[in-house]
Amino acid sequence: MSSFPRQHARTRRFTLGVPRGFRFDPSGRHLLFLRSHGGEDPVTALWELDLSEDGGTQERCLVDPVTLGDEDPAELPPEERARRERAREMAGGITSFATDRDVELVAFALGGRLFTFDRGSATLVEHPSAGAVFDPRPSPDGRRVAYVSGDALHLLDLVGGPTQPGVTRPLVVDDGIAWGRAEFVAAEEMGRGRGTWWSPDGERVAVCRVDESPVATWWIADPAHPERRPQRLAYPAAGTDNADVRLSLLAVEGGRRVDVVWDRARLPYLARVGWDDHGLLLLVQSRDQRTAQVLTADPDTGTTTLVRELVDDAWVELVDGAPAWSDGRLVTVEDRSEHGPVGSRALVVDGRPVTPPGLQVRALVAADAEVVVFTASDRDPTQVHVWAWQAADGELVRWSPATPGVHGCGAVAAGRAVVTSRELTSTAPRVRVVDAGGAELAEVDVLAAHPDVRPHVRLLELGPRQLRAALLLPTDAAADARLPVLLDPYGGPHAQRVLQSGAAHLTSQWLADQGFAVLVVDGRGSPARGPRWEREIAGDLATPVLEDQIDALYAAVEHEPRLDLSRVAVRGWSFGGYLAALAVLRRPDVFAAAIAGAPVTDWRRYDTHYTERYLGHPATSPAAYEVSSLVDADGHLLGAAPWDQRVPELLLVHGLADDNVVAAHTLQLSAALLADGRPHRFLPLSGVTHMTPQEVVAEQLLRLQVDFLHRALRPA
Repeated sequence: MSSFPRQHARTRRFTLGVPRGFRFDPSGRHLLFLRSHGGEDPVTALWELDLSEDGGTQERCLVDPVTLGDEDPAELPPEERARRERAREMAGGITSFATDRDVELVAFALGGRLFTFDRGSATLVEHPSAGAVFDPRPSPDGRRVAYVSGDALHLLDLVGGPTQPGVTRPLVVDDGIAWGRAEFVAAEEMGRGRGTWWSPDGERVAVCRVDESPVATWWIADPAHPERRPQRLAYPAAGTDNADVRLSLLAVEGGRRVDVVWDRARLPYLARVGWDDHGLLLLVQSRDQRTAQVLTADPDTGTTTLVRELVDDAWVELVDGAPAWSDGRLVTVEDRSEHGPVGSRALVVDGRPVTPPGLQVRALVAADAEVVVFTASDRDPTQVHVWAWQAADGELVRWSPATPGVHGCGAVAAGRAVVTSRELTSTAPRVRVVDAGGAELAEVDVLAAHPDVRPHVRLLELGPRQLRAALLLPTDAAADARLPVLLDPYGGPHAQRVLQSGAAHLTSQWLADQGFAVLVVDGRGSPARGPRWEREIAGDLATPVLEDQIDALYAAVEHEPRLDLSRVAVRGWSFGGYLAALAVLRRPDVFAAAIAGAPVTDWRRYDTHYTERYLGHPATSPAAYEVSSLVDADGHLLGAAPWDQRVPELLLVHGLADDNVVAAHTLQLSAALLADGRPHRFLPLSGVTHMTPQEVVAEQLLRLQVDFLHRALRPA
């Protein structure tokens, strides 16, 4: 067996050594970013790319955390551990940073310690703090740094300038209230991972006030260490109370507090906050997610004014980066079902779509008076490109290369952009700085490891729904070999596996090389095929996604007759784990084996914002939960077919420290299977969270899965 599992684990899925977290200075001549020193180095450092006027470029490491002492993961502030889990951050070191307006002062936390780096003098300073530091953010003028410690918001005044240790003081402390951080559903589901925003003049801070007392308390214990205190978790399960979230404006001098006022009873979710020269902008959303409002707030009184209301019969999609302003015009991203034959997720300026029918916007990257930069897929959901809408003439210009692939944009300033490009024939990205015409100005070094496997991917469109699929066969498969089939999907909404990126298929190819034909399918609910496609899973997360996997399986035989449909297995994690368990329980006639990792088994136990978006409130939509869940509230199997003709092999895997899909899901399913006399295996992972970052765990999990599949499907 190859060394790929170890390499996959040591490189954190080949993310180490890849540049990220880009930030230009206003001139576009200096680019800050994060990157470790190599493909197996898990310590992320702060770097600068100097784009000089004469065309030369030079990279230099500004701050290497190794020189500042070891970071003990066990000593990280709980808020930082939670942030990394929500952001799926698998590296250590400087994992995030923030800057002032001119990108002269950089602030970051390392192991709960507060640091700033002044670019002008190249001075690194460790500052005194009130305790373990989380999410430090400099004011736009660089004179202060706001940071969270415990549940309080503190202020660091740089009274001696950026080269001297500052003076720290509390800005707001309130027993039982968390100030300055995002609540669970904001960070996990809404894409809002922060809780503080500076005013443009640096004299006030907009701060989230989070009261979690209404939220049910769950306890996560480690059975391998009964002497340790269980972790307390405020978890808002579907149908239960959310945290009470408000927004306040705090003056840094005098401490005057102004509360922002909107109809929180009707629109309790605070999805977006932005504060720039155009003013304080909010996006708030109703609990059923069918209504969202864009509001402006008066910083002096806290009163809000409605700018735009978004309404959808299913749900209003939250899109990264939106809303924003462009030369005084409101920029939103909206689902328009009538915009083109399949509908469009359109870029909308002052209520008017400015993107053509069929272009599906993925994220809004940047907006200013001249240009709005965004990523989108144009008819082919397996590709993503970078586009710019020019405010002066309304023209759309593609900034990414014409090469098919997955292209992203990391930062924009002064007519320059960082464009990342992944292609199907390559396993590592290219990271380039380009001008507005797409001409390359510089390339940022990618230090990622080279995988031991190289994917050989056949992209297919299967069946009448033209399901996008990737088929991978063993590299040395004989022309007449009958191959057992392994479905390797995510399968759920809001995520996509079938992409024109070689890196996306590395694990699937390694699995194929162990003797399987691996089929990856994106079904209904997956992004970039229009709002109608995404909404076909509304009210039922089980039936459409399982039908699509089975239909794709049968259609794939027409393209590859070597597929042996008498030996079919499915594996997955999170929603993919749910889909795997669903497959053997409801269609044992098709699936001979399944590996269900961290599956949601009872949707009443998953969080409010995600679950209620698709299934509604359990009190008003109980049928949606009955058809979608694998077990009911009493621990009985739901909708399971008899295992009398063929008993499938089922392996359940779950991290016992998982605070996203808690281990109770798998424990409940295992108990229901046992009560119904259905044999299965259960692998509990002590101390492991939802993203399984530990090297040994990640490596051995791949090997154990292959051993299980070999026994269950008996490949040649």
